Amino acid sequence: MNRCQFVEDHQRRHGVKRLCDTLGISRSSFYYWRRTAATRAARQTVEAQLAARIRKVYQDSDGTYGAPRITAELRDEGGPAVNHKRVARIMRTIGVEGVRLRRRHRTTVADRSAPKAPD
Repeated sequence: MNRCQFVEDHQRRHGVKRLCDTLGISRSSFYYWRRTAATRAARQTVEAQLAARIRKVYQDSDGTYGAPRITAELRDEGGPAVNHKRVARIMRTIGVEGVRLRRRHRTTVADRSAPKAPD
């Protein structure tokens, strides 16, 4: 629960001004939060639908695709335009990660027969 939600829940009993002063938020921030609640709810709905599409593409690729490839697949499917940064953010929130195929570089090969250096 965030502070604005707390003010919303308890405003009839204590008043907005007192709660905002106690919690250290401005009243204008509270009223802005309340005014934009419908927009936030709509954005969360759209992002939940996008998360479902991302999971589907990820599962179709056997868990190998990262954000750039998933973005390309979503664009090929059609639907609303989506940015690769948004796809990456949603992938982080749902816990999906692409496979990294990188070779590990070994810079030093230890000689096992060499004497150990003293401390």
